[in-house]
Amino acid sequence: MLDASYYATLGLGDIFHKVMAAERLSFDDGLRLSACPDVTAVGALAHHVRTRLHGDRAFYVVNRHINYTNVCVNGCTFCAYRRDDEKQQGAFVLSKEDILARVRGEAENPLHLDELHIVGGCHPSLPLEWFEDVLRSVRAEHPRLEIKAFTCVEIAHFAKLSGLSTLEVLKRLRKAGLVMMPGGGAEIFAEETRRKICPHKADADTWLRIAGEAHSLGIKTNCTMLFGHIESPEDRIDHLCRLREQQDRSGGFTCFIPLPFQTENSRLTLPEEAGAHVRGLDQLRTVAICRLMLDNIPHIKAYWIMLGEKLAQAALWHGADDLDGTIVEEKIGHMAGAQSAAGLTIPQLEHMIRESGFTPVRRTATFDTIA
Repeated sequence: MLDASYYATLGLGDIFHKVMAAERLSFDDGLRLSACPDVTAVGALAHHVRTRLHGDRAFYVVNRHINYTNVCVNGCTFCAYRRDDEKQQGAFVLSKEDILARVRGEAENPLHLDELHIVGGCHPSLPLEWFEDVLRSVRAEHPRLEIKAFTCVEIAHFAKLSGLSTLEVLKRLRKAGLVMMPGGGAEIFAEETRRKICPHKADADTWLRIAGEAHSLGIKTNCTMLFGHIESPEDRIDHLCRLREQQDRSGGFTCFIPLPFQTENSRLTLPEEAGAHVRGLDQLRTVAICRLMLDNIPHIKAYWIMLGEKLAQAALWHGADDLDGTIVEEKIGHMAGAQSAAGLTIPQLEHMIRESGFTPVRRTATFDTIA
């Protein structure tokens, strides 16, 4: 039972009443929640909102990640995944046949894939036509498989290489089989911080514009925030507010994924307060604040790859309602130091959900439920 008087003692009485009345929280409200010493109090408010939206349901998807290359022109300071060129140790570029072979291997599994997730680095020479060919080839072999592919940053890169507008790139990819887009590349929108961690990547305005263009074409997208590095609480709340404003305009964000920064293999120097001894609590608080601030985005993901299985389960009680999925093979988070498994089975995902006190619901890439 939520106790109004307790929130008043925390200085959050007005926020408590806003949440109970389903009213929008302000930037200042977000900062006050960030400063609240009681993580469980913030989590309880977020759980109230999560329950109001989804009851006791927790979603998962039978999916397969394919990271087609780690060769990337962006040179982001924080990124342990990228390589500057194909000759650098650890660099890889999958061929179309490599990608199709991976999909065929999973398609032969009687569990049946419901989502194919394709993302990679911004390779300096792979042309738009190559990506169109990949999508068409996958769709020809697996016409019912929903393809979720390419971040807004990748779309901006494809446009630069091809000389086309980002809108035209999106139209061509949609025609080739693109159904949905993941939310990566948003990182943190605050200009000064973004300049320090990813100075060559598409900026915040470009990322948001491309998301809006995708929504205008009927392409749903996810959205993300990378947190736990050199950003400030103000940066985080600004990021959430800008996503919320874009959702007010275009309405196509389906799920938000808070991505905790993986510190182990990064070249980014972090402040001492970002140390591991406080990260778990900060991650749960951040998940909760995201649920409370993003009142117009239906789903919040506890991405078990980045959080780890146990913390992802706890996040289901702090506002999250989705765990992502089976994944099978993931390179970006693991090359950055993630210690989670490479993939999980349906029984493992459903056990995680039931063990946490929720009802598992299998979904598609676009969050349609599967009986």
